[in-house]
Amino acid sequence: MIELKIVESKSDLKKFIHFPFDLFKGNDFWVPPLNSAEMETLDKTKNPAFEHCEAEYWLAYKDGKIVGRIAGIINHLANEKWGKKVRFGWIDFIDDIEVARALLNQVEQWGKSKGMEAITGPLGFNDMDNEGMLVDGFDKLPTIANIYNYPYYPEFMEKLGYERQEDWLQFRFPASQEVPEKMERVNKLIAQKYNLRVLTFKKAKEILPYGKSLFHTLNLAFAGLYGFSELTDKEIDKLIKDYFSFVNPQFICLVVDEKDEVVAFGISMSTMSRAFQKAKGSLFPFGWFHILRAMRKTDEIDLYLNGVHPDWQNKGVHALYYVEMNKAYINAGVKYAVSNPQLESNMQAVGVWNHYEKEPYLRRRCYSKTL
Repeated sequence: MIELKIVESKSDLKKFIHFPFDLFKGNDFWVPPLNSAEMETLDKTKNPAFEHCEAEYWLAYKDGKIVGRIAGIINHLANEKWGKKVRFGWIDFIDDIEVARALLNQVEQWGKSKGMEAITGPLGFNDMDNEGMLVDGFDKLPTIANIYNYPYYPEFMEKLGYERQEDWLQFRFPASQEVPEKMERVNKLIAQKYNLRVLTFKKAKEILPYGKSLFHTLNLAFAGLYGFSELTDKEIDKLIKDYFSFVNPQFICLVVDEKDEVVAFGISMSTMSRAFQKAKGSLFPFGWFHILRAMRKTDEIDLYLNGVHPDWQNKGVHALYYVEMNKAYINAGVKYAVSNPQLESNMQAVGVWNHYEKEPYLRRRCYSKTL
């Protein structure tokens, strides 16, 4: 018999966070998140998203052992645009469809009690949280911004009546591909025509003055993408604090206009998946060492975020930061890069990679079901 228990205490929340460590023990492809970061995201007193979100978490027990977990999230800000939907996230379960059924049923019923008309996921509180269920690429090492799961996950979703809503695609490509001379000339003309400047950085603190402008542009650039929830000022402040101290500035490029406002951005970082595996969810006693060493190692890169302000789209501006980052990769001796997750329906973003030698890497899926 499967029993569901709501997470009510900090000790329960620690169990909720720890469960995947048992489920994926010995798996070479699962990348564990940092426990402290997970705790802060799920803590209703610390995550600024709870100003416009509500959530509950459940653990599934069978024969006295934890066999699954799930979060139910209602993002009221996003629902103003996308309709009355309850999100499910942080979903993990053993190879038992009845456990998956019990977990999803719980969120479905909770959502109905809150007046929701559909359920969708895996999604987080906002687009900075990990999204999507892996459906292709189970033998590939994901980035730290990806969810990993076993192949039986999507099989159970379909058997339980869930349908494909959207897919995110990622590609892997040689990062040392030379920038065509023609593209260099065209980029120079674009920058001159629109009076734009391309900014690169040597120190992380140099990026901070542009932080708010960057995320405000992100809000506008991502506004039409499926399920996007606009980041509030408090969420932006937290992201600047959490991430700008974590990135290697040489792999960040911003494009600014004559008013020094960010109109386009590209953010990438050294691949840290193996470092997170070695850290085993904790910075101490030695997790920080593995992560710090990975930040300094530059043979592989993960593209993390990129976007263009709507007023500047379809003008070739995206090429300005792609080319500049490409040159940075060559100078740093980077061999391979993995693109950031992009919605398959976002043809403009996915189409950028048509100009590069590449291979399909990961495909993740968002499922939905009418309640």
